[in-house]
Amino acid sequence: MAKPYLEKLIERIEGLDIYSAEGVAIECKHFFSGAALYVNGNICATLSPIGFGLKLPNQIRNELIAEGDGKVLRYFDKAPIKKEYVALSQAILDDSDRLTTLIHQSMEYVAMKD
Repeated sequence: MAKPYLEKLIERIEGLDIYSAEGVAIECKHFFSGAALYVNGNICATLSPIGFGLKLPNQIRNELIAEGDGKVLRYFDKAPIKKEYVALSQAILDDSDRLTTLIHQSMEYVAMKD
């Protein structure tokens, strides 16, 4: 079940030219029922049946939610909210430039936590 999500995540990341980031080791791998983008061994993004989620600083997450471009991320209906993550709207996913910017912000945020 996770294989299609891994393929979609790899395709999306390659299509956005995310692999050009210098000094950062990135990798896509299976993650539960979906796939995850790892930066230096830490997850920064997930793609699963519930959508595309990014790990971002609080201010950026709050702005996305306030603008209607994101919502809190839960992997299951009654599961706890995934702290530091936001599920992105389709409008963001359709905007390559904005999505690329957010993924780079996520990568930097995760890399700083190392």
